[in-house]
Amino acid sequence: MPKPEARRFPKKSFANDAEMQIFDLRRYLKEKQEAVNTSLDKVWENQRPRPSPLIRAMRYSVEAGGKRLRPLLSIAASEAVGGSEGDVMPAACALELIHTYSLIHDDLPAMDNDDLRRGKATCHKAFDEATAILAGDALLTLAFEILANAGRLDEPDKALKWLEVAFLMARAAGCSGMVEGQMQDILSEQRQLTLDELETLQGLKTGALIVASVQAGAILGGGSAPQIASLATYGRHIGLAFQMADDILNIEGRPDILGKPVGSDEALHKATGPSLMGLEQAKARMGELVEKALEELDGFAERGAPLSAIARYVIERNR
Repeated sequence: MPKPEARRFPKKSFANDAEMQIFDLRRYLKEKQEAVNTSLDKVWENQRPRPSPLIRAMRYSVEAGGKRLRPLLSIAASEAVGGSEGDVMPAACALELIHTYSLIHDDLPAMDNDDLRRGKATCHKAFDEATAILAGDALLTLAFEILANAGRLDEPDKALKWLEVAFLMARAAGCSGMVEGQMQDILSEQRQLTLDELETLQGLKTGALIVASVQAGAILGGGSAPQIASLATYGRHIGLAFQMADDILNIEGRPDILGKPVGSDEALHKATGPSLMGLEQAKARMGELVEKALEELDGFAERGAPLSAIARYVIERNR
């Protein structure tokens, strides 16, 4: 991970210095990313027909890389309430498929018209526009197939939990969440927003699926209602901080590290934190959001260490 700038540190990253020394975020991310990628590989085993241009396009986009942040958050939330990686893995895979679908569609000529994603040609460039649209559609549908199948195969007393998770993800991904946020983002390109309007937009576009990620982990890990509520609030703050970091990287980031061009937000006249309040104030707001997120982890003791470290990573990353 990149060495963080001092002014971007949240004041309360860990409960104490000893906890920070014990927890190794780099190792945790690597282990969990590998577990998620292994599970995603298995998703394709039962897909027919093979080989198919559609399946190839879907796999191309899912396997292009990425931080796997949403699956990681769901796993960390499950562990924070006493659950395990295995309890939540189908949901973790579904989250990544939903996220990847959104990226494919976001990159299309009618949207952001991007040529690069994660350092590779975007799906509509690597294949064609029609295939990219269908690949996104299929990934979204496959995500809910995975969730339904997990509920069907799990113990009967857990079926309602899978149903609740499917509901939360559907609401977060659709017209009450991410898709509505995308619509508002398009409509905002030619007008000045207030900070409240911007954070409402970003809470839908980016934050809703992040909130659903930690809620899914907490529900499937057996968390109590207060624990689920605290983690949902954590997720709301992290979602806003993550989008603010993305907006800052679109100005200050390096294209060779980001894997995509910088400066596109300004070129498209997009509403962003930096465009609204300036870079320094945007960075300060990002730190405030992470501090608020960390306050929600007070009751989780050492089990909350991964979530605490991920919160810090959100604003220290360089891609």
